[in-house]
Amino acid sequence: MRLNALTDRPGATKAKKRLGRGVGSGLGKTSGRGHKGQKSRSGVAIKGFEGGQMPLDRRLPKRGFNNIFAKKFNELNLGRIQQAVESGLLDGKKTITVAALKEAGLIRREKDGVRLLGQGELKAKLSFEVTGASQSAIKAVEAKGGTVTLKSITGRERPAADKLKAERRAAKRAAASAPKGGKAKAKAEPTQKAEGTKAAKDEAPAKSKPEPEGAGKKPKPDEGEAKTPKAKPAEKDSSE
Repeated sequence: MRLNALTDRPGATKAKKRLGRGVGSGLGKTSGRGHKGQKSRSGVAIKGFEGGQMPLDRRLPKRGFNNIFAKKFNELNLGRIQQAVESGLLDGKKTITVAALKEAGLIRREKDGVRLLGQGELKAKLSFEVTGASQSAIKAVEAKGGTVTLKSITGRERPAADKLKAERRAAKRAAASAPKGGKAKAKAEPTQKAEGTKAAKDEAPAKSKPEPEGAGKKPKPDEGEAKTPKAKPAEKDSSE
């Protein structure tokens, strides 16, 4: 093998198009642009212009959107991590973090974290501290006795995703199994209590202010005082 004999594969390189180099080249004079017209001038871009009618890209409806807050994760399967453990790139006795994966060469940049996926077979008992994980990956790790701790970008830890979902499902089931009349009874009890308090307030002033004895009755004359006889009308003389 000689250095001057090394060549690329056929079709790997393409010769540059030489324009305006004589009639015999096939691209001389007008350089393949033709005579006159808008397209023969420089600085013209008519891509998508349809002579004034509504272009195709504007006739078709829009669909979806681009999430400007979307995060970019490094996706790693369990099979790839198992290979790294077996080859000695990762220490299975220590917690596998994003920094450890970067040091082992499994990821180039940290980006917004690492998301663990469940493809492949996991044989070792490993503990992970990653940004995200699929349900299949979490189940596979826990089946081997390992743990998965989801750590957000801000550094706050939270339990595994499947545990959170299980708690939410249990809460929904408890709410669905609760008797429907429970709410009605709960509403009826405060109304009864309110009525009872109103009645107690109405009775309270009557009890607090007792009427004096003999109220509403005519006073009797004392025994020591003499009864004053009523004056009789004068009788008229019959002689008159």
